[in-house]
Amino acid sequence: MSRRLPLIALLVFVPLWLAASYAVRYGFMEDPQWVGLCSGQVQAWECGVRSTLGYMIHFRVMAWVALGLAVLGFVLPRCAGRGVAVLALVVGIPALVLYTASIAVFAVVIAGLRLVRR
Repeated sequence: MSRRLPLIALLVFVPLWLAASYAVRYGFMEDPQWVGLCSGQVQAWECGVRSTLGYMIHFRVMAWVALGLAVLGFVLPRCAGRGVAVLALVVGIPALVLYTASIAVFAVVIAGLRLVRR
């Protein structure tokens, strides 16, 4: 296995994850079809998922989790720190896209700094 394979995989995964996060934002959270459908008393499971995601955005759960993981990844040594930093990126990128950029930007920067540190 090449030493660069994890880096290449991360560089392919991050833009795909960013695109998926934007698809959730514009295709599920802001789409007028879903807003109209879920504004009534409909008990569809999609509306429950949308509501839960809305509460997570409102209370900034993803951003705080990403920040905690990024700080933890920054202080952990070697592979454990790198793994936690990648997990912080996985949580932090949707937090950036889904309206909690004020906190999530610090998480993504700290996780990115941890990933480039030797």
